[in-house]
Amino acid sequence: MTNFDVDLFVIGGGSGGVRAARIAAGYGARVMIAEEYRFGGTCVIRGCVPKKLMMLASLVSTEVKDAAGFGWTIPEANFDWTILIANKDKEIARLEGIYAANLEKAGAQTVKARAVFEDPHTLRLSTGEKVTAKHVLIATGGMPNHGAAIPGIEHVISSNEVFHLEKFPERIVIQGGGYIALEFASIFNGLGSDVTLIYRGDNILRGFDEDVRKHVRGEMEKAGVTLLTSCTVDRVDRHGDVFTAHLSNGSSVAADQVMFAIGRHPCVNGLGLEKAGVALNPVNGGIAVDEHSRTNVPNIYAVGDVTHRMNLTPVAIREGHAFADTVFGNKPVVVDHDSIPTAVFSQPQVGTVGLTEEVARARYNRVDIYKADFRPIKATMSGSESRVLMKLIVDGSTDRVLGCHIVGPEAAELTQVVAIAIKMKATKADFDATMALHPTSAEELVTMRTPTARHVRQAAE
Repeated sequence: MTNFDVDLFVIGGGSGGVRAARIAAGYGARVMIAEEYRFGGTCVIRGCVPKKLMMLASLVSTEVKDAAGFGWTIPEANFDWTILIANKDKEIARLEGIYAANLEKAGAQTVKARAVFEDPHTLRLSTGEKVTAKHVLIATGGMPNHGAAIPGIEHVISSNEVFHLEKFPERIVIQGGGYIALEFASIFNGLGSDVTLIYRGDNILRGFDEDVRKHVRGEMEKAGVTLLTSCTVDRVDRHGDVFTAHLSNGSSVAADQVMFAIGRHPCVNGLGLEKAGVALNPVNGGIAVDEHSRTNVPNIYAVGDVTHRMNLTPVAIREGHAFADTVFGNKPVVVDHDSIPTAVFSQPQVGTVGLTEEVARARYNRVDIYKADFRPIKATMSGSESRVLMKLIVDGSTDRVLGCHIVGPEAAELTQVVAIAIKMKATKADFDATMALHPTSAEELVTMRTPTARHVRQAAE
């Protein structure tokens, strides 16, 4: 087949697919992009953006509580869940409109339909239409994974349904110990819910620096979240509007909602991948790709969460852009997945970039640790017992800063800036030579002079 309807067909209108479509169209390619739900994908429609809007709403309660220490007398505050959800929906609709408009401005043709492969170059739409494409990009993202089926699983909601609850849950059980679980535990706790977090491991935030894990858990428990680790939800019963989560440790918890946030898996089912001959990665279940996001089928590519490489929105965007530059801009680009900053918008907030102490000690012979744990200036007046954690991981042989971990207010904003320095391979001496900005919490990053720990790995005899 040499004559194609389009040069590029994109399956999925999320962050990665939209960026790829816009950039490819900018290079003059004939682009069609199909989205069966809403343009914007998980991040904009039912992920990062609405979640952060809800997090901002939950922080108001803390501000009201802290105000007294600064001389403010505030009447009893009342929260209306229906107003929050309605205003959130308006903002998401506005953003979706922007995504669709930007695609059209770029010259890409949008289709509200599901697309599946008939063969490597042919897509069948749910409208009945068939489209042939020289290149195909799969950007269908991921979806919540409830894990193994348990009795009463039909009563459990995920991070999809939580944004559309008609009634505010006064009590909620959340199973999970990662980003999504902690963020929603903090959101509902801040809005006034009685929150119980269930996690199968011995501590939350698996894969994060150990000091971060301990600090976050302690702060969340101080805020009133009940954390039950080393157990799982084995069964969920419903009696009217009340749900009972039965746990593997023999206890049970009653709640108005039970939510699972135990992980996500790539959306690969029902795409007709077998007809196109596209292979999956046997390790993670995502679509297998090379460094240029190309699958085993030469004209088919995949970016974002559907590859299950690094499931972060900016990564999908960068991969989509790199794909378009490489295939249509004659500018081969390989995305660097090293030292990617990430944040957990929990309370307290977490920002991290680079290596954890545990990974650094396994890779390097000498590792220096610089750590500060303190009450921020606001807490001294408000009476809050909250504390901030800042930690730098340094290669003791070269003085290069290998990682930075921050827990506390605006941790994500701080980490984004520090990520530039770490990407540039800044040394601890560079940090030390930077003048402190006082009074800030961030000045601790450039005033920590003495290592709190030094680790030297003994050479094997």
